[in-house]
Amino acid sequence: MCSAVPHRHSIFCIVPPFVLRNLARAGAGGGRVVDAALRTLAADSTFRSLRAGPRLTADLSLKQPAALAVEGTKQRTIFTAENHQDLPGRVVRAEKDKATGDKAVDEAFDSFGATYDFYWQIFDRNSINDEGLPLNGTVHFGQDYDNAFWDGQRMVFGDGDGEIFQRFTISTDVIGHELTHGVTEDEAQLMYQFQSGALNESVSDVFGSLVKQWSKKQTADKADWLIGEGLFVPGIQARALRDMKNPGTAFDDPKLGKDQQPGNMKDYLQTFEDNGGVHINSGIPNRAFCLAATNIGGYAWEKTGKIWYETLRDPRLRPNTGFRRFARLTQANAVRLYSHTSSEAKAVADAWAQVGIKLA
Repeated sequence: MCSAVPHRHSIFCIVPPFVLRNLARAGAGGGRVVDAALRTLAADSTFRSLRAGPRLTADLSLKQPAALAVEGTKQRTIFTAENHQDLPGRVVRAEKDKATGDKAVDEAFDSFGATYDFYWQIFDRNSINDEGLPLNGTVHFGQDYDNAFWDGQRMVFGDGDGEIFQRFTISTDVIGHELTHGVTEDEAQLMYQFQSGALNESVSDVFGSLVKQWSKKQTADKADWLIGEGLFVPGIQARALRDMKNPGTAFDDPKLGKDQQPGNMKDYLQTFEDNGGVHINSGIPNRAFCLAATNIGGYAWEKTGKIWYETLRDPRLRPNTGFRRFARLTQANAVRLYSHTSSEAKAVADAWAQVGIKLA
């Protein structure tokens, strides 16, 4: 599944750089929002450069087993950066501690738990690396930091600028999304560029949404299929960062710009921005999953989620896999799990066809 020399990913941010650049260009909300967007872009760029370079010091590895961990037991630690940029910061809540009353701390802690429990109970997966990796997160990072990211060691959450974005711990699906980048890094090493990068983003959207649906016990037809619902302050013309069911409709605001996600290969965006459009073209496989899940019916994690999870772990999934190969692997796993003539296999094939990807 993974190459002998693992591909070193950049950090994985929930807010794409083009959204932050739109805020900076528009001068939205006055100086505070512009300053926040520019500082966020600068910090993200620095983190990407550091992450892409050699490791200068030992850090937490996905291959490091949890010390004295009991299988199926969560190990969560939340730190605060106290609005500075020191990582990891000061410990404010550990596994057996009570709620602190700090919304960011307690939301991060609870959503870490929901994500761990989802993977453990549904897929028998013991944390991100399936070896009990402790889940660490830092809240209150920086001044008005407009993002959240997974850096290969921990999750980091900004408080938002208060005029466009609220705190980034507010959405369980965002936290499930970011932690799933760690699962993908451990299992598939999908390269973070062009179609393989868009698949990387899509897999995180899929399982981030499933964490939220599982927490709410929602069937596929009742789910909102939104990623980042609640992140925006009232008055911003945005329901979320992405809409898996209807890509391209999540936001349309003078300050943010318009959601550019396509839902079909005919509208695939050829670009070098954002690592080749990883946050944009992910709308195509996102919609395929949503179509398959709603067609199959019931709880999306039970069948469609299982097909996608088995595909993520499939040894035929290469780091540079594109949409068509991934689609074929989902179909192959649907056949393996449910038979060639099953309604599940047909639903998967039909879903990909509806987004412009024919398997034959």
